[in-house]
Amino acid sequence: MISSRRNPLVRKLRGLLKKSGREEHSSLLLEGSHLLEEALKTNFLPKEVIATPKWCDEHEEVLKKIASKSLLTLVTTNVLEASLSTVTPDGVASIFTMSGLPKPVKAPKHILALDRIQDPGNLGNLFRSALAAEYEVIWLASGADPLNQKVLRSSAGSVLHLPFERIGNSSSSSTEILVSKLNIAINDNYQVVGTISPNKITDKKVKPYWELDWDLPTVLVLGNEGSGVHSSIEACCSDFVTLPHSSLVDSLNVASAAVPLLLERQRVKMVKGIQKKP
Repeated sequence: MISSRRNPLVRKLRGLLKKSGREEHSSLLLEGSHLLEEALKTNFLPKEVIATPKWCDEHEEVLKKIASKSLLTLVTTNVLEASLSTVTPDGVASIFTMSGLPKPVKAPKHILALDRIQDPGNLGNLFRSALAAEYEVIWLASGADPLNQKVLRSSAGSVLHLPFERIGNSSSSSTEILVSKLNIAINDNYQVVGTISPNKITDKKVKPYWELDWDLPTVLVLGNEGSGVHSSIEACCSDFVTLPHSSLVDSLNVASAAVPLLLERQRVKMVKGIQKKP
C-alpha cells in the first residue's frame, strides 16, 4: 500500500488534473465513487483504480465489475488528499483512457451549441440538462474544459454519457468553425435557435420559446455568460426565442435559461401522452 505523499503516483494524479496532462497521457481522471459508478453504467471501464482499503471493503460490488480489467492500487487517505482536487476524497480515484468517452452519432437530431461558456459549474449543469432532455451531442466553441474536475462534478457524470465536440483551438477559430457548422446545419434543414432577452430592443422576429416546434431537427445556441452569443454566430440563427421574465432582471443565468428550452420537447411529449389517455 502506498503511504508516502512523495510517491510518483501523487505526481501522476495531479498531472491528470490539468488539460496538458490529460492530453499527454490520453487519460482522464475521475474523482470519487459517483463518477466511477456513472462510467461503469456505460461499460466504460477504468484502466486503473486508486483506492483506500476502507473504500474497497465498502464497495465489493464495484470491484467485481472491474476485476481483472483494471489495475487496483491501494493508498492511504493522506495520499489521496495530496493527489486530488477534492478537499475530502471519499476514498477512490480512477483513470480512464480518453478514447472510451462517448462518440457522437451520425446525423444527430438535437444539438446544443455552446459559445464560450466559461464557468465550469454552468457547463456541468448544461451537460446535465441536455442529457435529461435527450440531446445527442454538444458542440463546444472554446470556453471551459468539459473534463475539468469541477465540470465533471457539477454535471453529476453527464459528461460521461453525452458526446461532445470541442471546436477550434482559440476563441476566434472556434467562432469561425461554429459559424460554418451552423450554416451547414441550416442547409441540412435544421432550425438554429438563438435566445434573446425579452427586454432587449431588436429588429429580429422573436417568439416565446413554447411556440417553436422543438421536435424538428434543432441546434440550440447559447452564449457566453458576460457577452452572450457572438454576433457572427447570432447572424446564423434561423429562429429566435425568449423567456419572459421581470424587467428588474437584465438576463438569466445561461444554465438556468437552458432548462425550459431544453426540456420543452419533453414537456410537449408528456402533455400529448396525457391527452391520449381515456
